Amino acid sequence: MDTGQHRLPPGLQGEIFRPERDIGTGVVVLAGSSGRVDSDRAKLFASQGATAIALRWFGGEGQVPGICKVPLETFFAAIDYMVEFGCKRIVLVGTSKGAEAALLTAVYDPRVSAAVAISPSSVVWGNIGRGVDGISWPERSSWTLQGTPLPFVSSDPAWVPEYREGLVTYRGLFERSLDVHQSETQAAAIPSEKTDAEILLVAGCDDALWPSATFAASIVRRRADAGLTTQLVLGENAGHRVLLPGETTPRSSLHAHGGSDEADAELGRRAWEHILAIL
Repeated sequence: MDTGQHRLPPGLQGEIFRPERDIGTGVVVLAGSSGRVDSDRAKLFASQGATAIALRWFGGEGQVPGICKVPLETFFAAIDYMVEFGCKRIVLVGTSKGAEAALLTAVYDPRVSAAVAISPSSVVWGNIGRGVDGISWPERSSWTLQGTPLPFVSSDPAWVPEYREGLVTYRGLFERSLDVHQSETQAAAIPSEKTDAEILLVAGCDDALWPSATFAASIVRRRADAGLTTQLVLGENAGHRVLLPGETTPRSSLHAHGGSDEADAELGRRAWEHILAIL
C-alpha cells in the first residue's frame, strides 16, 4: 500500500491513501470534534483495498474554525472527487460529530452506498466552537445545506456540569437538552429514512460524552417505521471512543469518554467484521 500523502484537489483538505489492490470502493473518513485528520484510520481502509480520504472538514485554511454552519457541500465535494477517481461505491465512516455529518450526507447525496456512524447522534446539534465570524454564541446550527442552516436542538444553559474521574461528562447536557427542547427535536431529527444507503451504527452503552446508544436506537426505530433495516452493533461497557483493529487513539484530557481500553477495542473488533462486509 502506498501510505504517502497525496495532494487533494482545490477545495479539499486532508490526505488520500491508495491501495495496492483496488476493490473499487472509496471511503471518506470523518473524525469528530477533535478536528483530527484521521490518517491512521484511512490507512486501515486502504489496507483492505479501498481508496481512502482522511478529510479535514473544519479548522483548516479557509475553513470554518469550529463546527459551526459547516456546509454539507464539503462532504459532497469529497464524493465528487471519489467518483471522478473511479470509485464505484462510496462509504462514509464518521465518528461523533463526524457521524452526524456522515448520516446527513447520506440523506442528501444519493451517491453514498453506505454510512458507518460510530458514536452517532440521531439529531442535529448546535455549534461546537466559532463560526467564520469568530463568534461561538449565540448558538447556531452545526450544518448548512445550500447556505441554509439545518434545524438543531438547542443546548440548555441551565445544565450543571457533572464529573467522572475528574473530567466533565456531557452526556447529561444532551439528555437534558432533549427534554427541555422537545419542541425542536422533530425538526432537528436526521431523516435517516430518506436514504437508500446501507447504515451501520456502532455505539457504546457507557458513552459519557453523549447517549450514542440511545441515539442509535432512535435511528433504528425511525428507519424501521419506514420499512428499512439498520445494522446496530452495541458494546455494553464501551464508551464514546471506539477503537478499530490496531488503533490506539488517546482519550481526551478535556472530557470523559466512558468505557475502557478493553471494552472500546472489543466493540471495535466486532464492528470491524460488519465494516469489512460493507466494503
